[in-house]
Amino acid sequence: MSFSRTAALQRWFPFLAWPRPDRDLLRADFWAGMTVGLMLVPQGVAYAALAGMPLVTGIYASLLPALVAVLWSSSTRLGVGPTALTSLLIGASLSGMAEPGSAHWVALAAWMAILSGVVQVVLGAARFGWLLNLVTSPVLNGFTQAAALLILASQLPALLGLRTTWHALAVNPSIHHFDPVALAFGLGSLALLVVARRWRSSFPAAIVVVGLAAFASWAMGYADRQGAVVGHLPAGLPSPYWPGWLSWDEFGGLLLPVLVVTLVSFLETASSAKVEHGRGGTRWNENQDLIAHGMAKVSSGLCGSFATSASFSRSAINLYAGARSGWATLFALLLVLAVLLWLTPALYHVPQSVLAAVVVTAVTGLIKPAGMWRLARVSRVEAAIGGITFALTLATAPRMYWGVLAGMFMSLAHFLYQRLHPRIIEVGMHPDGSLRDRHLWQLPPLAPRLLALRMDAELDFASAAALERRVADHLAQHPDVQHVCLFALPINRVDVTGVETFGRLKLLVQGRGGVLHVSGLKLPADQVLRRAGLLEPAPHLAMYRTDAEALNALARLRDTTGV
Repeated sequence: MSFSRTAALQRWFPFLAWPRPDRDLLRADFWAGMTVGLMLVPQGVAYAALAGMPLVTGIYASLLPALVAVLWSSSTRLGVGPTALTSLLIGASLSGMAEPGSAHWVALAAWMAILSGVVQVVLGAARFGWLLNLVTSPVLNGFTQAAALLILASQLPALLGLRTTWHALAVNPSIHHFDPVALAFGLGSLALLVVARRWRSSFPAAIVVVGLAAFASWAMGYADRQGAVVGHLPAGLPSPYWPGWLSWDEFGGLLLPVLVVTLVSFLETASSAKVEHGRGGTRWNENQDLIAHGMAKVSSGLCGSFATSASFSRSAINLYAGARSGWATLFALLLVLAVLLWLTPALYHVPQSVLAAVVVTAVTGLIKPAGMWRLARVSRVEAAIGGITFALTLATAPRMYWGVLAGMFMSLAHFLYQRLHPRIIEVGMHPDGSLRDRHLWQLPPLAPRLLALRMDAELDFASAAALERRVADHLAQHPDVQHVCLFALPINRVDVTGVETFGRLKLLVQGRGGVLHVSGLKLPADQVLRRAGLLEPAPHLAMYRTDAEALNALARLRDTTGV
């Protein structure tokens, strides 16, 4: 088979590029897969509860979607399946639209997965992976911190065995509002999970704790005493599922949640993929991963489950456990398959407070307040954007996607403000031979009757007006100035607005009988201005290839003036 045909096949079927398995690779991937698989089952069930879905759908979301993702992804060592953040977004977004766990709720969640997946596939096919950059780190950090707190708040009643609401507890404080057995299961499991994570993060503590809790619950007959347990889970593979058509109002209500789930879930994937490719020294193909994880979401919806993502914790453990290829995920899925076929009855007696402990342990790693303080030392504005995103996410819960959207708007507004107010300095010669801010360093002008500027931005619609205003204001305040020198090396691009501004600057200098000096103009900007006919040789325009050449010419200008 020719190289071009092989490359084409690998582009359409990335799993064909996996390394050929040998004994060492399969051994390493087997143990990594078993480690992740043992975590995946209890986390899948717990995250299904967080999303308000039937618990078995968490296992469904851990099977076929993970298989689709690993076969078509460029990042083969990610732990794909249900995640806490995406599950919370689903549960919060559907709140008020249906009864959690009902058939209509499942249909809405399935449509969210399908629509979100289609959006990702389209973005990836159109090579629009760069859109991920619209969510800045401060926005994502603020949203994640708030979401983690909301997850903790949602799990506290189950963790503590609270039989009523917090309001009823506040009105009538009593220990009888709590189930002491559920409280013991929840706090005990939480303590064991925290200790195990500190002892050895790659140890599959979740399945061990869940297994021990299930045995203890069965031994004491906790379910028979009306204790809150997982209950019956249907065995066997998921059946093909079609959610049925929704009303236009319901589709409209899903629009914003779908976009936010798409964005946030893929940012989770990106954070894990960058770590994987950074360690492997390979290039991350974000568009291929958009397609793969979009297909995974669609397959999840068609199984009657909910949207999936890449878990940062499971991905990190997969790498830490020695996974070398996608075979590790296949081994993990074989374990999940075995659970679905034969071991779901073993989950019947698991107390729901133990599932809450699994979720709480997983999300505590998302709470990193020190990161916001470090950000404040770097940029107060971006720290404020992160803080406002955090506050709005909490304030708008359960419609918490407004926090992300507001954060994105503020980040774009901040970016646009900076573009509209570029750094423009009047330069002078520093004793060390460099050109620096003349006023900041108390430097003499490069030549008399000369304004020498450097703009650290592109000459486009955003910055052109600022440059023109700076030149015009200076010439109005200094009637003796005739010449303008633009040190243009930082200018990488000129658009139509920039072309028009450059033409007006030429006319402005020409009207004073002076010369517009342009130094270091790069080829892309040079080509645009030449096509516009603005760089034709003229007595009022002087072009220099380098700053050194421009400084020599300005020195001659200084000499001719007698200064």
